[in-house]
Amino acid sequence: MQLDQIQLLNFKNYGDIKLNFSKKINCFLGDNGEGKTNLLDAIFYLAFCKSYFNPIDSQLIKKEEAFFMVQGEFHIKDRKESISCGLKKGQKKQFKRNKKEYEKLSDHIGLIPLVMISPADAQLISEGSDVRRRFLDLIISQYDKTYLENLILYNRAISQRNRLLKKFMEIRRFDEDSLLIWDEQLIKYGAPIAEARQDFIEKFIPLFQRQYDFISAKKEEVNLSYNSSIQLDSFKEQLLEARDKDRRNTYTTVGVHKDDLAFELDGMPIKKFGSQGQQKTFLLALKLAQAEILKNIKEMTPILLLDDIYDKLDEGRVTSLMQAVQADWFGQVFITDTHPNRLPDIFKELNADVKSFHIKAGQLDE
Repeated sequence: MQLDQIQLLNFKNYGDIKLNFSKKINCFLGDNGEGKTNLLDAIFYLAFCKSYFNPIDSQLIKKEEAFFMVQGEFHIKDRKESISCGLKKGQKKQFKRNKKEYEKLSDHIGLIPLVMISPADAQLISEGSDVRRRFLDLIISQYDKTYLENLILYNRAISQRNRLLKKFMEIRRFDEDSLLIWDEQLIKYGAPIAEARQDFIEKFIPLFQRQYDFISAKKEEVNLSYNSSIQLDSFKEQLLEARDKDRRNTYTTVGVHKDDLAFELDGMPIKKFGSQGQQKTFLLALKLAQAEILKNIKEMTPILLLDDIYDKLDEGRVTSLMQAVQADWFGQVFITDTHPNRLPDIFKELNADVKSFHIKAGQLDE
């Protein structure tokens, strides 16, 4: 898996730029606010049809412009692939593979395996269960099309069921038969989602523990577990038991949309008992394990995006990490830093194939 070239037009703070990349290490260097992370986000967009940071596509258009366009030229298993996306204000976005537009954006997910590591990942620990579910969904959807389809249909059913519960409250009349139709949909699509998540976690934990040991030099014992709010053999009964609660709250209180991941350090919740450094190491290990499991399943190395890695680790651990990413563990890497020479100097000492881009106010100097 390799991104050879990218072209941006009116994307965030960029006007019209075209970049050719090293097949191994690419460094985006510059002060904060100059646009380094925006380049990583453009690459992420080509893989997932959306921004890593902003769910509103229209806000990605450069100020005072009417549209944006991002195009990438890839090598995927010895095939050349051209991926392009564009959005005009007030219109539906277009996503194309080799100039042919996708009928469904979900058909594109998984073509470009990719992992983003960013300071924003701290939300995995600090925020609610919805963030951790998105982490699971983003990984599994890259290799399991059935999972992605079930997830889309389950979320659609939840939305319809919740709308029906709100309507019952408004009209002060309850229709059991109408709700049972959506119960059946939740069971049909929710049960395989829970099974796929549990199967993923069982494969993921050994990889995660190994990555954590590598970064931390085996200083602590870590664990994670998948906590599902449903029992597969009694999901229907759980929905019935929650009926009165759902009616009072006017939303569905039971289902895989309530599941969570538990993060532990030495048997205790890392959110409460982990230091800042331990939490950063935990998050980094999660993302490196994500890259490894995608590599194993997809049988190709995912693209790795590392945003402001010095925010996560001290210099010694950064050097160890750079040794890992430029070796055979990972494929192509894109990494940002505010220091103009720190990363290039590390990679020069490692004799790595590296290309550096210096960025200032949306302008690049290679």
